[in-house]
Amino acid sequence: MTIRYAAPGRINLIGEHTDYNLGFALPIALPQRTTVTFEPSDADVITVRSDRMDGVVRIPLDTVPGDVSGWAGYVAGVVWALGSAGYRVPGGAMSVTSDVEIGSGLSSSAALECAVVGALACGVHIDRLEQARLAQRAENEYVGAPTGLLDQLAALFGEPSTALLIDFRELTVRPVPFDPEAAGVALLLIDSRARHTHAGGEYAARRASCERAAAAVGVPSLREVYDVSALRAVGDPADARRARHVLTENQRVLDFVAALDDSDFVSAGRIFTASHASMRDDFEITTEHIDVIADAALRAGAFGARMTGGGFGGCVIALVPTERVDAVASAVRGAVHEAGYEQPVITRTYAAQGAGVPRVT
Repeated sequence: MTIRYAAPGRINLIGEHTDYNLGFALPIALPQRTTVTFEPSDADVITVRSDRMDGVVRIPLDTVPGDVSGWAGYVAGVVWALGSAGYRVPGGAMSVTSDVEIGSGLSSSAALECAVVGALACGVHIDRLEQARLAQRAENEYVGAPTGLLDQLAALFGEPSTALLIDFRELTVRPVPFDPEAAGVALLLIDSRARHTHAGGEYAARRASCERAAAAVGVPSLREVYDVSALRAVGDPADARRARHVLTENQRVLDFVAALDDSDFVSAGRIFTASHASMRDDFEITTEHIDVIADAALRAGAFGARMTGGGFGGCVIALVPTERVDAVASAVRGAVHEAGYEQPVITRTYAAQGAGVPRVT
């Protein structure tokens, strides 16, 4: 039999680096998807190939962290996580196709992990929260990227015209209506083409900084801090700034949801822009390239613009009145050209369906 399972990329509308601090975030699933086709067999390995990469990688069913690196490490990590959790993993042949851009901040890694979990666990009931945890464990402990649970939850719980309010302390996912097009507003996705990697040291450094700040205040996580003035107890100024971003970003998520409830995309745009400023000045994860894009979008009439994703490259998202879409896109391209960067890819996007049910033929 042939098993197919697909999982989407995601945009985080707001709530950056809040997940591992047990805060709030508001992602959507994207129409772009990663599809895994798996043919089980009695083999003791899984052979995997990708339409994005050359060659075939062999993954032993008893793989352990350190065995497989590169893109196939995410597949091997899922094999290991499932096996470690007591699930039987079959051998076989796997192929991967995807239109989720790698390194663009759209979480191609979680899309791959969640698609692999779904394909390998066909016929076994694993609830979506447990699937998310297994995929996260693959990324954290096998690949070595200390990411939170946002990306996997977005890929698995996504729904059309719906954002997901995630509370990472309670591990709850609440659907929030999100259909800006119905209000005459477009969500522009601006891919800078500047690539990043979560396995790099900067992401881990930000997480460590947040953990030090929480310890200095005397709480297990920054979610327990409700007043920015408490950060006076943080001796390191950089750690205090990182923590200030997390605290203010949590409030911005809740404020953004309130703006959506009122269909107030002007206020929602202002919150976007404030989030970007916080990522730029306090968390220091934007780049000059990303800042050029966000600033140009605002000057051309966007309600708001912000970087989305882990930082240091990737994509900017902007809420734009539909009549200003062409003007904003033109202004962004012109500013990027003048600054000497590669031309971005600009598309209108929307909240789409989450991971699909395996289809057996």
